[in-house]
Amino acid sequence: MPLYEHVYLARQDVSQQQVDAMTAEFKQLIEEGGGSIGKTEYWGVKSLTYKIKKNRKAHFTLMNIEAPAPAVSEMERRMQLSTDVIRFMTIRVDEHDNEQSVQMRKNDRDDRRGGGFRGDRGGPRGGDRGGPRGGGDRGGPRGGGDREGGSTFRARPPRDDNAGSGQEGA
Repeated sequence: MPLYEHVYLARQDVSQQQVDAMTAEFKQLIEEGGGSIGKTEYWGVKSLTYKIKKNRKAHFTLMNIEAPAPAVSEMERRMQLSTDVIRFMTIRVDEHDNEQSVQMRKNDRDDRRGGGFRGDRGGPRGGDRGGPRGGGDRGGPRGGGDREGGSTFRARPPRDDNAGSGQEGA
């Protein structure tokens, strides 16, 4: 029997329980068609690179399927009819990878490490950004305006009222 990897995206406004129910429904459909689903992974709600059917996020689910082609095409037909499924992709593979997918390993790594996407940067404000100057992002004195002793401001020379009036030499 042919082997497939199938990923589908469900709308963001459905609950995880509804996504699990859809996955169970698709699994039952494959089993009725004479196939089986080896592994199912729920990847969670993720942001989409671009809008799909007016959605910016979606529930991602992966299924490893071993089934005849008519059963898979019937499942795809039902997904096209479903308003909750916004996108799906089925790929025929030579063999299934029984370990965790890259997406699940990435989620586990982020959970263990903590700190989100960029990791734990430490420090009170997310890292040591002070540098050798001891604070701000600009060097030099940190005086401001008309304050005592801190201003490096020089007054502009007075403007010549006759310059640019067009009456030169008149």
